[in-house]
Amino acid sequence: MPGQTILGIDGARFTINGEPTYAGRQYRGWPIEGLLMNVRAVQATFDDLNPETRGQWAYPDTGAWDPERNLAEFLAVLPEWRQAGLLAFTVNLQGGSPEGYSRSQPWDNSGFEPDGTLRPAYVDRLRRILDRADELGMAVIVGLFYQGQDERLVDEAAVKRAVDNASRWLLEGGWRNLVLEIANECDVPNYEHPIIGFDRGHELVERAQSHTRDGRRLFVSTSYRGGAIPNDRVLRVADVALIHGNGVTDPAVMRWMVERTRIRMRGREIPIVVNEDDHFAFDEPDNNMLAAVSRYASWGLFDAGAGSGGGGARSDYREGYQLVPVNWSTNTPTKQGFFRLLREVTGGT
Repeated sequence: MPGQTILGIDGARFTINGEPTYAGRQYRGWPIEGLLMNVRAVQATFDDLNPETRGQWAYPDTGAWDPERNLAEFLAVLPEWRQAGLLAFTVNLQGGSPEGYSRSQPWDNSGFEPDGTLRPAYVDRLRRILDRADELGMAVIVGLFYQGQDERLVDEAAVKRAVDNASRWLLEGGWRNLVLEIANECDVPNYEHPIIGFDRGHELVERAQSHTRDGRRLFVSTSYRGGAIPNDRVLRVADVALIHGNGVTDPAVMRWMVERTRIRMRGREIPIVVNEDDHFAFDEPDNNMLAAVSRYASWGLFDAGAGSGGGGARSDYREGYQLVPVNWSTNTPTKQGFFRLLREVTGGT
């Protein structure tokens, strides 16, 4: 039965089953206890319902795309990730760009019908992910909306219905190891529905928080693009502050982002989590991961693969964790460097 892994929030700290994460752990004198180190794994639920683009994601060895194979290979690596000290990962019902970065998104990768109804195949894949994470003692950041796919919802009423349906489904499932991320980078101008965006995103955070079951509600937040600080309206109501490091090439800026986010909380204590950052330098004495940790913020790897973002043929085929079809193994220097540093910081094996 789901519910054996209970994620808690105690001020700025995370707990699992009542105990702080990484209990007693320090690194370079920085407290690691209470952090939630993570990986962006948004394509674990991926499918493409557009027959014109579905062939782009074919596995080289079979010549066909297979969402069940993708899911199985993802689930197979989770014990290795957990052993290395990883305690969380992000998935999303509208995924992320399967090219790493994209100018347009003709594919149809959405866990919602146009009216906001949940698509059974998507939530079935999500259910299996949540169950496995629950078994392994891991937390999951579950995202709902992604820019470039949100317009597949017909109107604002459909967006609200999608939030309601997803929140209720997650509560009814009994999982207690979750953070709900309303939108990936709500402040980018690509969202078609204003209620998802910068000015009104807090409305959906509060809407998801309003759903309860047996006196329990979800932890809820929404994330911001690289280098941005969450706005005051969200920080007043969110359970977690979600920031991104994309485009942040100087670790000093990452330190500033965490510090500035904490100042903007105006004395409110909630965890700060970087759940997307594509700047690595894991072998260097200073990098974005260490910068975040030094200011008591959790950090998450966003591995888009080398040279991604143009569409068409890709020399980095299946290299990054966001490129579809995904190679979920630790097969590149970037992945190996991340997990090596993760083990060093967290005491993983």
